[in-house]
Amino acid sequence: MAIPGYDSNDVAEYTLEQAGARVELVAGVVPDEFGLAKSGREPPVDALADPVDLVGLEAVKAVEAVRIALVYDPSKLPPGASPTDVAVAVEREDGWEALESTVDLDGTTVTAVLNDRPPGSTVVAGYDDTDEDREE
Repeated sequence: MAIPGYDSNDVAEYTLEQAGARVELVAGVVPDEFGLAKSGREPPVDALADPVDLVGLEAVKAVEAVRIALVYDPSKLPPGASPTDVAVAVEREDGWEALESTVDLDGTTVTAVLNDRPPGSTVVAGYDDTDEDREE
């Protein structure tokens, strides 16, 4: 599925099936070395899948849209957690940041759509209870 609002001919698609990851890009320059790889990084404690690296992300230029879709394991949610409290998280220098995401409960996937490159090159599907933290 292409990024809504963009012609499918303008979207570069990358899939890493063994990790359940898919990335779609609309950008002026998407180099041949861009792709997806299983990450060797330690996942955050609230990860619901293994991390994935966006390889060659720094070489992507003139980004208009990025769509990251990750499969997650709902059995890894903490007891009592809502199945909609799942987000794509990206690793930054100071920790993991949850991105605004949409959950597909039937497909057990979580998707984030950005208008720029993500703030890091390692992503993971994780439990996101930040709404609860803000309410307290």
